[in-house]
Amino acid sequence: MVQETPVKRLCKTHKVITVNGQLPGPTIEVREGDTLEINVVNRARYNAWSEATEDGVGRRAGVRDAVSDQAGGSYKYRFTIEGQVGTLWWHAHSSWLRATVYGALIIHPKGNSSYPFTNPQREFPILLDTTTIPVKAGETNLLRFINAALNTEMFVAIANHKMTVVGVDASYTKPFTTSVLLLGPGQTTDVLVTTDQPAASYYIAARAYASTQGAPLTTPPPPPSSNMTAAALHHPDKPLSHFSLPSRPITILVLSLPLLPALEAYQL
Repeated sequence: MVQETPVKRLCKTHKVITVNGQLPGPTIEVREGDTLEINVVNRARYNAWSEATEDGVGRRAGVRDAVSDQAGGSYKYRFTIEGQVGTLWWHAHSSWLRATVYGALIIHPKGNSSYPFTNPQREFPILLDTTTIPVKAGETNLLRFINAALNTEMFVAIANHKMTVVGVDASYTKPFTTSVLLLGPGQTTDVLVTTDQPAASYYIAARAYASTQGAPLTTPPPPPSSNMTAAALHHPDKPLSHFSLPSRPITILVLSLPLLPALEAYQL
C-alpha cells in the first residue's frame, strides 16, 4: 500500500510517501521462473508511476516502461521472472516520490540451483541507507548493493575489507576483487565479503561523485563531514563504538576526483 507515513531522519520527523509504512520499502524475494503478482493500492494524494528494473522485468509488467497508479486507485502487476538472477529494485517514477517509494527485488536461482561462486553464509540487501549488519568472524556474506539515489553516481567502500564482485544488475559476472565500488544511478552490484579482520565495527561508506573535469586545478578541499551515507559491519560480541573508516572513498576518491554536493536536503 502506498501511503503517507511519519519518518524520522536527521533528528526530525517528516511525513513522506512510503510502501506499507516502510522506508525503504519491503524487499521482494523470488526465484527465477516464478510468476510474480503484486497488488498496489495507492492511498496517497499523488499519482505514482512505478517500475521494476532492469531490462526485462519492467517490460514484463505488460507495459513498455512504467505503470501509472492513480491516487486512490489500484493496479495489479503480474509477470514471470526469466533469464535474470541477482539483485534488482522497484521504485516510483513520479517526481520526488522515487526518493522514498522504493525497495529491493531479489531473484534467487531456480529450484535447487546454486550460485556459480562461493556459497555465502548469509545475504544482506543494502540500499545505501544507515544499516548495521551483524556478522561473524571468518564467514563470507553476500552483500547486495542498490544505488537508489536520484541520478547520482556513488563510490562505496568497506573499512579494511575487500569486495569480490559476482553480479551486476541481476546478471552474473566474472568475479573480481576491489576495495571500491562505483555504482551508477539505479545500478545494483552483488559482492562477497569475508570478515577476515579483527572483531570490531567497520563502516560501509558511500559518497556521491561529481566530476571536476574542466575545472581549474586548485588545492583539494578537506573532506566534508556530512553528506556521507554509511552502513556498518558489526561483530555482535563487540560494543558499537570506535568504528573503523575506509580510507577510500573518504580520503583518496574524495580528495582526488569528486566534489561532493553541499545539499543535505536529499537525505530526509
